[in-house]
Amino acid sequence: MELNTIKPAAGAKHARRRVGRGIGSGLGKTAGRGHKGQKSRAGGYHKVGFEGGQMPLQRRLPKRGFKSTTLKYNAEVTLADLEVLGLAEVDMLVLKQHGLVAEMARKVKVIKTGDITKAVKLSNIGATAAAKAAIEAAGGSVA
Repeated sequence: MELNTIKPAAGAKHARRRVGRGIGSGLGKTAGRGHKGQKSRAGGYHKVGFEGGQMPLQRRLPKRGFKSTTLKYNAEVTLADLEVLGLAEVDMLVLKQHGLVAEMARKVKVIKTGDITKAVKLSNIGATAAAKAAIEAAGGSVA
C-alpha cells in the first residue's frame, strides 16, 4: 500500500446529483420538480404540517392529557420492598444503591403495599399515613 494508491471503499462515495443539465441526464428540463406549483418554484415552500390552508391535523385533533416534568424526580417504595431490604436504617442513598429508586430521584415516599414486620428507621423519606402507622406498629420510626 502506498499513499498515492489509497482510495475510499467501493460504494462509499456518491456522485452529486446534477439537475437541469440536459435530457440525457434524466434530470433535465424540470429538474425532478414536476410541473408548476409552489414546490416547483425557487424559494417556494411551506412550513411543516401546512395543508394548503386547510385546518392542519395537529389543530383538528383534540388536545388531551398533561405530563408533569417533575414526575421523574419522585419515587415510591413499598412496605414490601423495605421488608425485603431488611436494614434497620434506610435513607435515600441506601435505596439508590439497592436499585429501589432511580438515580435521579429527589423525593421518595413509602406507600402501604404489602406488610412490614421488621423495625425500620426512615430518614429524609416521606410516608403515607397508612404506611407510617404500619412502620410505627412494627417498632420503626419515620423522621
